Amino acid sequence: MTMPAFLAVDAGGTSTRAVLVEPDGTCLGYGVAGGGNPISAGPERAASAVVAAVRSAASAARRSPNDVGGGILAMAGSGVHTDTAWVSNALTAAGFVGDIELRSDLLATFFAGTYEPEGYALVAGTGAAGIRVKNGVVDRAADGLGWLLADVGSGFWIGHRVVREAVAALDGRAKPTALTTLLVEALELETESGTDADGRPGVLRLVTDAVYRMRPVELSRFAPLAFRAAGDDAARAILTDAAAALARLFGAVASPDLTGPLVLGGSILAQESVVADAVVTAASASGLVSETRQVPDGVIGAAVLTLRSAGVDVDADVFERIRDSLGRLR
Repeated sequence: MTMPAFLAVDAGGTSTRAVLVEPDGTCLGYGVAGGGNPISAGPERAASAVVAAVRSAASAARRSPNDVGGGILAMAGSGVHTDTAWVSNALTAAGFVGDIELRSDLLATFFAGTYEPEGYALVAGTGAAGIRVKNGVVDRAADGLGWLLADVGSGFWIGHRVVREAVAALDGRAKPTALTTLLVEALELETESGTDADGRPGVLRLVTDAVYRMRPVELSRFAPLAFRAAGDDAARAILTDAAAALARLFGAVASPDLTGPLVLGGSILAQESVVADAVVTAASASGLVSETRQVPDGVIGAAVLTLRSAGVDVDADVFERIRDSLGRLR
């Protein structure tokens, strides 16, 4: 008899990851597709990406769509956008019959790093947010308010600072910085552009024109420049401020009566040690962090949430089985 397989989806703004997982934690199939968040990609494109990732996972697991049970879809904004019709209708049309439930991508990030029911998670990718987890659910959240109002310490926040510092140097309002050359190269602009009629360098006009043609949130693409120029004074200041902001974010969700693991996710915290190390040091000084773990995404956590929703007790053995079997599929 075939063991039932449940569906777990981690739908991000850039990419969507899906996995089929058995009750004992064995992952059978894994699939990846484009951005699956309806807020950033739009419902139709997001649903298509989710279906593509799920189909790929089912194919890898050699399971037909009607042989896949319900599951969890973890995504940003799940607490506000609770309607699942945009994705459940698309999955039904593709032959998948199980019910799909929405969960927080932050909670999935937390459970991607631990099976313990209490602790903390900080995510800093394009945006930034933090949560305190108690009894397996989000007990307190902070930030994640978007690029216009907050997301302090995020990829957008760092990228925006990079552009402002580079432009200020070109404009003569700040001392020269290595960020200027890196930004001009990233924009693929000519460095020798003469001088404009107002006496300012022509490259400044080219930079401002290029940046204003972009959507604001796209400035996050320039965040890596701060890490590449980490020895530069302006870059160092940006990264120091980002680390301090994310440390304050931990303080906003920390509770003196809760000690547990701290899970770090998102490109700024999961991949770049310059900021992550400073944040871990600050958070550990609180005495509320038992251990820290960095995770590349939330798909393991989505699998944990799926099994918990199905009534499975996800203990250390089940959690490690998820991690190990998924690692072989990636």
